[in-house]
Amino acid sequence: MTDTALAATLFGAEDLRMVERPLGTLEPGMVRIRFGAGGICGSDMHYFRHARTGDFVVTSPLVLGHEVAGEIVELGSGVTGLDVGDHVAVNPSRWCGHCTRCREGRENLCENIYFMGSASKTPHMQGGFASLFDATSAQCIKVPKELSWSAAALAEPLAVCLHAVARAGAIEGRKAIIFGAGPIGLLTMLAARLAGASEVAVVDVAPAPLAFAERLGADNVVDISGGDEPLTALAAERGYEVAFEVSGTAAGLASAIGTVRRGGTVVQIGNLPGGAMPVPANAVMAKELDLKGTFRFGREYEEAVSLIVSGNVDVMKLVTAERPLSEAPAAFLLALDRSQSVKVVLTAA
Repeated sequence: MTDTALAATLFGAEDLRMVERPLGTLEPGMVRIRFGAGGICGSDMHYFRHARTGDFVVTSPLVLGHEVAGEIVELGSGVTGLDVGDHVAVNPSRWCGHCTRCREGRENLCENIYFMGSASKTPHMQGGFASLFDATSAQCIKVPKELSWSAAALAEPLAVCLHAVARAGAIEGRKAIIFGAGPIGLLTMLAARLAGASEVAVVDVAPAPLAFAERLGADNVVDISGGDEPLTALAAERGYEVAFEVSGTAAGLASAIGTVRRGGTVVQIGNLPGGAMPVPANAVMAKELDLKGTFRFGREYEEAVSLIVSGNVDVMKLVTAERPLSEAPAAFLLALDRSQSVKVVLTAA
């Protein structure tokens, strides 16, 4: 009998529907997973609002979701090291392992990568916001059964932030400033602390997420909804050496370049709008800045799972709401409301 799954499927901008989809026979080397929990990411919300994120455009129905965890219910032939009933955090990256970038140890830049719930390839790779979904055994990292599904699912965004902080270079004892107080900005703050940053400030245009950042331990929070004067004054006083741009806006990148001290480093985390955009590039030259991109993550996923399991990073501090998978369309609307939500997680029930 062919399995079917109830899946949160995007058909166009703001057209997310819960639909039944057949899964077919489980292929060799694959495992079938019962959905436990999944975090709604910023890129999921971009897809929901615009049917695209950056340069990735949805051209056919796409099951969303790449921050997921669940229980293995079936093993394909040839699978070893996993058993039915195992609880797993699921790495959404499926890299090839043999291209030049993979051989360099930069699997996140794999020339043949597929990524769950992404329109980066055609046909699109379907995501994990489904009652049942398939993954390769290599994507599955076993977690203790006492760990909550939601915590396991949030290994993915933590991995993104661990990779971004690693891209900044050694930041122990350095002052960092983060532009954007969404979940990735907040997790970047925690990752920077873990890496030894001596001081972390968070900048945003909305008071609610800034208040959340302050509760999580930001040394300074800066509301620039009324203008850049508070930011300019703080930057002159503190001399931030590393800036992380997380907002995914041209204004955020310009502010990061303008704020970081001469000789500093700017790391672009946020997914900027597709196509050309203005950048104060002369300041990069004149201040001799290191401007670095960061894309997803590589082996940091296993590190993220370990940090969550050990309790060294409490990702559940970010979760402001949990909603059943069956209510995904309404949950997306809640996640879009920054006055009410920081992180919304879908659950099995």
